[in-house]
Amino acid sequence: MKPRWAAWLVLVCLLAGCFGGESAPADHAARSSAPDGTPAPVPSAAAAGWKADEQPSTVFYEIFVRSFYDSDGDGIGDLNGVTEKLDYLKELGVGGIWLMPINASPSYHGYDVTDYYAINPDYGTLEDLKRLLAEAHARGIKVIMDLVVNHTSREHPWFKEALADPDSPYRNWYTIKPPDEAAPSDNAAGTGSPWHDAGSYKYLGIFWEGMPDLNFDEPKVREEMIKVGRYWLEQGVDGFRLDAAKHIYGDFASTVHSEEIAGKNKAWWQEFRSGLNEANPNAYLVGEIWDSATTIAPLLDKALDSGFNFDLAGRILDAAKGERDPDVAFSLKRVYGAYGQASGGSFTDATFLSNHDQNRAMSVLGGNVNHAKMAAAVLLTLPGNPFLYYGEEIGMLGMKPDEAIREPMPWYAGPSGGPGQTSWEPLRYNKPGATSVEQQERDERSLLHHYRMLIKWRNEMPELRDGDIDEYDTGNAKLGAYVRMTKDARVLVVHNMSGEKQSAKLTASERYGAFREIVRQTGSGGEGASLDGETLSIAPFSTVIIR
Repeated sequence: MKPRWAAWLVLVCLLAGCFGGESAPADHAARSSAPDGTPAPVPSAAAAGWKADEQPSTVFYEIFVRSFYDSDGDGIGDLNGVTEKLDYLKELGVGGIWLMPINASPSYHGYDVTDYYAINPDYGTLEDLKRLLAEAHARGIKVIMDLVVNHTSREHPWFKEALADPDSPYRNWYTIKPPDEAAPSDNAAGTGSPWHDAGSYKYLGIFWEGMPDLNFDEPKVREEMIKVGRYWLEQGVDGFRLDAAKHIYGDFASTVHSEEIAGKNKAWWQEFRSGLNEANPNAYLVGEIWDSATTIAPLLDKALDSGFNFDLAGRILDAAKGERDPDVAFSLKRVYGAYGQASGGSFTDATFLSNHDQNRAMSVLGGNVNHAKMAAAVLLTLPGNPFLYYGEEIGMLGMKPDEAIREPMPWYAGPSGGPGQTSWEPLRYNKPGATSVEQQERDERSLLHHYRMLIKWRNEMPELRDGDIDEYDTGNAKLGAYVRMTKDARVLVVHNMSGEKQSAKLTASERYGAFREIVRQTGSGGEGASLDGETLSIAPFSTVIIR
């Protein structure tokens, strides 16, 4: 036990700075030593001595297939529809797609699976998926799919047989108990009881009665889920988004963060990874772990590649809405230190603004396009794999319930729509005329063009795409700034989060030298940024990249 406790202590210490205490002084305060004020030269990494723990990254795009694009006129999006829109995604600049559940399911959302080896017939066939994969790969776009292994549908044949026959081999695939047997009831996934009535039995399902939890203490369950993962990798899928990754064993609030449960979760995901390696050792695994970095970090040890950074998403949106410095570099450095310690340096952050379980970013920002542009600018200039939720690039609105944050993608400006427009769900927020791809394609100052530009920057600049991050304090609370660096180059990113022109003195540092050349910039109202010696002037709601 000693090594485990020692590693855990190191992890906690690395993360301690994220949640309180004073930041170390930002490096820019170390001035050039030239007595005549001559700007410090740009150092090489070797000369300056900076270190860069690079995270090679790709921009991913989350697609709810039902809402995206309809190829056959039934009002429901499908896999062939996604294929038809690959050129749109390529022009946007994304290098990866996350398909929300496409397995057979009785629900509209698909998170309750009835057949892990079948495609939802609403979405098409296995051949349609293979065509999508081939066309995506031809464009340099990877495809990962949602894999829901924590639970099945109550309509799954395994569960039906398990309830019907106490002697069924599937009985132990679930947690089924007599109704009067004592059991913990403090649900780790919500406020309702995790136990559900089934006549003379009760069964465990922490998310909903329609989603009975699988029992991963049963070896046959673990074997089957590894078999499922291998099957889809063999079809050509590039990896998985893993639903409810911390809840494989984390069912009850009183134990979800215990060392025992954390250890069992980690052991399962390591076993899963090891099993998948036989089919594709480079498969990308990103986990939904709606928790702190201390919970995510252990799962990056020979298991997952990434865990979604929920804390960062909230911080970015709050900063954009409040028009203030998001102050992300300090906490990210410490989080990445912990992730590096846990994973042996093999991890990539998974950043985002919102997803299918949350109110849409544009609604959180009150419909303010400038705030949405700044949130996107921060997201797309940080380390990690940024994930965009479909329609985020055109400012789709949506507030809970879930159906209203998963509305049809608005492709057309007119009320009659056009070919491919999905219509499975009545529109509450994104009604005709509100926003659309067609409308924003015509406006070079639109949010869509802003996303394309930022992603283009990211794809062109290794520092933004793959680099590490370090702090940089401008002394101006309306500016967000940080250094992005690879092992041999660095740039300074500065965001004016406010609606007023701002200025700052960019003092040279011993580590990174002087930043003297603006190489990329956005602008508002035709106003650009300027750099006069050490003084940066930056337009409202804009971003500059400086070498």
